[in-house]
Amino acid sequence: MSFSPEAAETFGLKALAWLASNDELMPVFLGASGAAVDDLKAQASDPAFLASVLDFIMMDDAWVIAFCDEIGAKYEEPMLARHAMPGSEQVHWT
Repeated sequence: MSFSPEAAETFGLKALAWLASNDELMPVFLGASGAAVDDLKAQASDPAFLASVLDFIMMDDAWVIAFCDEIGAKYEEPMLARHAMPGSEQVHWT
């Protein structure tokens, strides 16, 4: 399974909606990202911001499980969606 960039953005929006509805994790995300609540609406159409939301959720397996269980996704889907978004390119230093 792979995601098109558009499908990845849609998945990222689901992640943002899930995160915004989570009273425990939302303040943690805001603190870690430096974003404010108003930024969420302004940046919701930015694929790089949505990628950061997925990066945040993937920091903890329990968060991935909770998110995926709530939206009915497979546990590997956040990673697959993230790989279809900006900034996922592997850097080769040689």
